[in-house]
Amino acid sequence: MDLIVTATAQGLLWGMMALGIFITYRILDLPDMTAEGSFPLGAAVCAQLIISGIHPLAATAVAFLIGSLAGAVTGFLITKAHIPGLLAGILTMTGLYSINLRIMKRANLSLLGKAKLTDFFNRLNLPNQFDTIFMGLILVVLIITLLVLFFKTEIGQAVIATGDNEKMARSLGISTNQTKMIGLMLSNGLVAAAGALIAQDNGYADISMGIGTIVIGLASVIIGEVVFGNLSFVHRLICVILGAIIYRFIIMFVLLIGLQPNDLKLISAFILAICLALPSIRTRFNLNFFQKKELM
Repeated sequence: MDLIVTATAQGLLWGMMALGIFITYRILDLPDMTAEGSFPLGAAVCAQLIISGIHPLAATAVAFLIGSLAGAVTGFLITKAHIPGLLAGILTMTGLYSINLRIMKRANLSLLGKAKLTDFFNRLNLPNQFDTIFMGLILVVLIITLLVLFFKTEIGQAVIATGDNEKMARSLGISTNQTKMIGLMLSNGLVAAAGALIAQDNGYADISMGIGTIVIGLASVIIGEVVFGNLSFVHRLICVILGAIIYRFIIMFVLLIGLQPNDLKLISAFILAICLALPSIRTRFNLNFFQKKELM
């Protein structure tokens, strides 16, 4: 039971990071590697601020803003320097490694004995890890609500139009450079905020905690899409969170059957490969089925 509760709590927090990945990879249709650097950036900024005596909520908000700036750097490289999106993200991610080290002044920062957001829910005397679930649910509902409201605005619709068909969006008078910048800033802001929350939940920030972020985020997005299918925009956002929780349950299962924690990155890559191949496998299976039926 404890493992199920822990997996659910972790899935909710990582789901917020997956929402950021969803914005770039699904809405903007832009492969962005910046998340590998903005995730530990959010954790580093938040941890350093908390250690300095800043309120955890304010520290998390600042992490969101700093993460947005990281997205803006990638956006500048794409829109002004005309560097391909994938390479621009890699350049920003690489530069952020040194910046994160400068912020933390060491490889990791402990938050042992420091105030954290979950401390405010501990006063409710909830069972172990239920404070994280409660906090995660509140934040997930808030973020999804704000994202839905944003993407219903004119600017939000312009971001969606840019991802759907950039040439058509330009012909309609939309500044696609601006919408790409907005999308990247929003995405990396969410990723950094998730990094801040996970650092608080873990009790430390580490320079290497961003490794594999893209794989985890994409796996959550694709699992949600494969399991629940094509749905409305609101339901797709919810399915991203559910996909992150399912992903955590898969990880929990493979650890229970005896695999080592050191194999987690390999397992994550394997899960993502399967999820990416599932739509193609399912289509091929259906085609073969109909062909056999016709022959009969």
